[in-house]
Amino acid sequence: MGILKFMLNEFAWDERYRVSSIHDVLTPALVVYPEMISHNIEQTLRALDGNADRWRVHVKTAKLEYTLRMLAERGVGNFKCATTLELLVACRSGAKDVLVAYPMVGANARRVTEIADAYSQARISVLAENAGQVQQWRGSSVGVFLDINPGMNRTGIEQSHSHEVVRLLRAVRDAGLEFRGLHYYDGQYGGLDESERTAAAHAGYDSLLKVVSEVESSGVHVPEVITAGTPTLPCSLAYQGFRGQEFVHRVSPGTIAYNDATSLAQLPAEYGLQPAVLILTRVVSRPRPGVVTCDAGHKAVSADAGVPTCLVAGHLELTPLSPSEEHLPMAVTGDATGPEVGEALYLLPRHVCPTVNNFDCALLLRNGQIETVEKVSARGREEPLLGAQERTAALARS
Repeated sequence: MGILKFMLNEFAWDERYRVSSIHDVLTPALVVYPEMISHNIEQTLRALDGNADRWRVHVKTAKLEYTLRMLAERGVGNFKCATTLELLVACRSGAKDVLVAYPMVGANARRVTEIADAYSQARISVLAENAGQVQQWRGSSVGVFLDINPGMNRTGIEQSHSHEVVRLLRAVRDAGLEFRGLHYYDGQYGGLDESERTAAAHAGYDSLLKVVSEVESSGVHVPEVITAGTPTLPCSLAYQGFRGQEFVHRVSPGTIAYNDATSLAQLPAEYGLQPAVLILTRVVSRPRPGVVTCDAGHKAVSADAGVPTCLVAGHLELTPLSPSEEHLPMAVTGDATGPEVGEALYLLPRHVCPTVNNFDCALLLRNGQIETVEKVSARGREEPLLGAQERTAALARS
């Protein structure tokens, strides 16, 4: 296919992915492979020298309580999340330490406080980048990470403004809150070559350590520094400046638990990672010669990362085209006839995180057999009125 620099060009078929009987399976279906998840967890821990405490997993990918429990069972106790539902599911799944890595305001902040009070056994932290955000947590049990803008220009204090960081730390202290560290998500380098990515990330880490130095010089200890999503994981692990520091350095890749056509192209082959989630789809039409259509539009396989949205396992002759809501047309190259209507295909998403979020349930497959149907419990959001969550829980118990 030769389609994109940082997306796999092909995905060879592996019999371990086949669902042995699909007669009763409604498509499109999210298929999750526990053995591959376990493998990816072990490979990630190996990259972390076996130290599970260095991994602060982002819940945005895992989404299933089943997967979060797998992580917890292997000693991963630190998580981060972006929604109140993700926070709730993480706490329910046995997470010991959760950072809400999203700027919560208004009712969202109050809901975080409610969850923190309900799950007092978990150490819950939040992000702040200004004094107003700090003040809304006064009197709560949460701790505070300051969010540093690494140049992604999405959230955070510009890393060149260390004086603002020091000033905000005084506001944290004056509010009676615990300062727990610095959060630095350098997610903007995924499209760079490995050498360019590493150079850019390391230059950013040099600046980040200057911020740490300024904070320490003000008399405040930095307990933890969080860097790296999936693309810059190797960059963070290779950066010598994070070694031998008094702070705990943690990395926070989430995609790596499942992987997708992007992450597998970005990360080193020696990591030995495998796709752990595929979309099972069926061909529903052959509208003209050279085109087949399956039932995996962008309401199934996310199109947020662009087109093509996925790769078709074992079908190099098929190139996914622009999807509509429920339809995914594919070009059939050369003299290939392409699959017939009703034939099953297995798709590797280009971006697995929002793809998982598209589904209410997942099929857990082991040795070709559907072992169970699991709820994608952290997908979407909670009910949008404070208090509704308690009413719903009470109804469920009655």
